[in-house]
Amino acid sequence: MTHHQEPVHRTWLTSDRYVPTRFIRPARQFMETEAAGGIVLLIAAIAAVIWANSPWWQSYFTFWETGLDLTIGSLHIEESLKEIVNDGLMAIFFFVVGMEIKRELVSGELNEIKKAALPAIAAVGGMVVPALIYVAFVVGGGGGEAVQGWGIPMATDIAFSVGVIALLGSRISTGAKLFLLALAIVDDIGAILVIAVFYTEDLHFAWLGLAIGLLAAVLLARKIGVRSVIFYLAVGVVIWFAFLESGVHATIAGVVLGFMTPALALYSDDEFHRRATWIMERWDMNRRSPDSAELLDHDALELAAVSRESVSPLNRLEHSLHLWSSFFVIPVFALANAGVRFIGTDVVGAVLSPVALGVAVGLTLGKPIGIGVATWIGLKLNLGRLPARTTMKTILGLGLLAGIGFTVSLFIAELAFTDVLLIREAKIGIFLGSAVAGTLGFLVLRAMKTPEAELEEARASLAASAGD
Repeated sequence: MTHHQEPVHRTWLTSDRYVPTRFIRPARQFMETEAAGGIVLLIAAIAAVIWANSPWWQSYFTFWETGLDLTIGSLHIEESLKEIVNDGLMAIFFFVVGMEIKRELVSGELNEIKKAALPAIAAVGGMVVPALIYVAFVVGGGGGEAVQGWGIPMATDIAFSVGVIALLGSRISTGAKLFLLALAIVDDIGAILVIAVFYTEDLHFAWLGLAIGLLAAVLLARKIGVRSVIFYLAVGVVIWFAFLESGVHATIAGVVLGFMTPALALYSDDEFHRRATWIMERWDMNRRSPDSAELLDHDALELAAVSRESVSPLNRLEHSLHLWSSFFVIPVFALANAGVRFIGTDVVGAVLSPVALGVAVGLTLGKPIGIGVATWIGLKLNLGRLPARTTMKTILGLGLLAGIGFTVSLFIAELAFTDVLLIREAKIGIFLGSAVAGTLGFLVLRAMKTPEAELEEARASLAASAGD
């Protein structure tokens, strides 16, 4: 978060503990954005499926395979529209993810080992077990290229899972919601590592060396005080292109740059107050000057600059890009990748294929089992504690919601396979597994009692005890 922050006040939640509002408020805003983004994402995915199965289905595939030849100076890019979405627009998404992860590590739920331990352990269990289930299915079905898709059921779609949580209202405590959010962030870190390490093509070390050199230049520019967004944007584009040409997936450039974004403001709270007060005193004096218009404009611009630099670049960029990521980048990605044609295909055969079953079972069973068992082990080893009003039944429901793998699962499927049939089977497994996991998770958590119901039950119990 920013160096310039509001004082830490305490607020009473629907639980038996206090939580700092400076984390709760942005976390709630994040969840609200993700929840709304999940609805837009769902609409885009449905639109893609309808388009791919409509009388105009050929136009869907033709449109996204349209080739574009783009030259910017010495940079030359020749890719299809779908590749531009997956390699280019998704770099923006992963840039935002990188900043979100850094924010959590600096001042969020992952900034202390004690707070991060339990959701991190749960996330690891929720990644390992689905991958093992998938491998068991495809190895039993013959193996081959299909084995490469083991990373597909490891992912959690924050937008969809948080969207479902939002429908449950006060049945789920704020602590439980933050547990899911922290778990999903760790899951994102795992997915990023999997993409970088296991889904990297043949490396071109000259381009990789250029990317690393430019990243070092970014660090140097930060150190000497370069504040121009235009400079970092220009260098960032070249870094992205270098990653693209190196064989390492280009979206990793977004993640790395997100991690490198400064989380502290240039001016501290005290410095901001001192400078702003001095400018306003000068502004008050300049109002009486014959040339007041020009002087007041100068003061206003200076105050705006001080205000801007009193908010960290990470917060500014995340605030600016989060809406674009949630309401444009991800829906466009879904529109480009979720279109699976069912008409004229053996749907039953595809659903029963080792790939589809491995993905679906990995998401539906592997996620809750992995998260539940890992959480239980973490509790037994006293590595953390559950949030207030959170039981193992809640963890089961949260584990099922984590089985909504949609966005990142689709992304990894496109990286894992070259065979169109395997990609189609993986997408069917993602649709099926995410839908079943999300529905079951909602039903499990829907059965949880609201704070009002718990209070009424406690009163009834006390009344019965008094009567006895």
